[in-house]
Amino acid sequence: MRHFALLASLLIPVRAAAQQPHPPVPPPLHVEVDSAHRRVLITGGPYRVPVSQEMPGMMMDMPATPVQKFAFPVDGWLQGFRIDLFDDHGHVLPHRLLHHLIVVNFSRRQFIYPALERLLGTAEESDTGDIRIPRSIGVPMRAGQDLGVYAMWHNDTGPEIPVAYWRIVLFMANRTLRPRPIDVLPAYMDVNIQTNPEENRFNVPPGHFEIGYEFSPPLSGHLLMVTGHLHDCGTLVKLVDAASGKTLVQVNARRDSLGHVLSIPRKLLAIRGEGLHLKAGHRYRVVGVFDNPARDTSYGAMAEMVGLFAPDHYREWPALDPADPYYHRDLVDLLANGATDSVIVGSGGPPR
Repeated sequence: MRHFALLASLLIPVRAAAQQPHPPVPPPLHVEVDSAHRRVLITGGPYRVPVSQEMPGMMMDMPATPVQKFAFPVDGWLQGFRIDLFDDHGHVLPHRLLHHLIVVNFSRRQFIYPALERLLGTAEESDTGDIRIPRSIGVPMRAGQDLGVYAMWHNDTGPEIPVAYWRIVLFMANRTLRPRPIDVLPAYMDVNIQTNPEENRFNVPPGHFEIGYEFSPPLSGHLLMVTGHLHDCGTLVKLVDAASGKTLVQVNARRDSLGHVLSIPRKLLAIRGEGLHLKAGHRYRVVGVFDNPARDTSYGAMAEMVGLFAPDHYREWPALDPADPYYHRDLVDLLANGATDSVIVGSGGPPR
């Protein structure tokens, strides 16, 4: 079993480079609690997945699906997840069909930004299979927390898939576990978000290119693991001590000869120790490094470092501030495609 961490992943859904009509509003999510196996299953679909258009230096995906909201059904600690894709006959679909899928927690704030928490997610370069964290830690969840899911498909190999589903399998901790798990929360650091959460894309000129964002954590704690999300031409993402210039941790992308990102590893920082300590008020910088082998500029790039953070004092985690303009812009952008609030709880639903 691979020990890994839940991903905060992308802050903002990638918009299509060209204006396209919104996809139809999908049916309600199907939410099921599997108490015997300590799992929560959320299934979305059916979705139609057309072939994505491609242009040199530009990715044109179908628009992100509307944010589909549901109430989290149980108390406990989240300790892992898996995301499955399948058709209407239950046949497995390739994982790379999803450019990204993100779970948003409307009830909790992010670590660095005063925006809504991105609880977990996956991207097309992510590994498949069960994603687990050690039993000694867990992301605290409460029944009734307001969550939502959105996704973006990227079908660049064809043919069109007329009926597709995704299913998120959430692994919960044994509630009788003693000692109880240490509370950890997602940490998301984007290289190009400053005061506007509506746009984190940037252009990459030919050759070597670096872009970074400097921040100070609102509270101290330990970064326990990291991974990243990079668009094509990306070579690595790293966290730097802004005062000394020292690289604290970096993850390198595995690429092909054309610069396409194939995968990004995960680094456990707490195998022998408490992890990477981040100090409240200290200056850090997250940096994305790119190498564009083409003669033309690559448009719409993104770069993030994501992971799990164990705050020294969990109760001091910043609260959501509905009056904050950054929070408001984030909420408006998330709901721009038309959120759906319905949810089905129980048996039945799509193919298993």
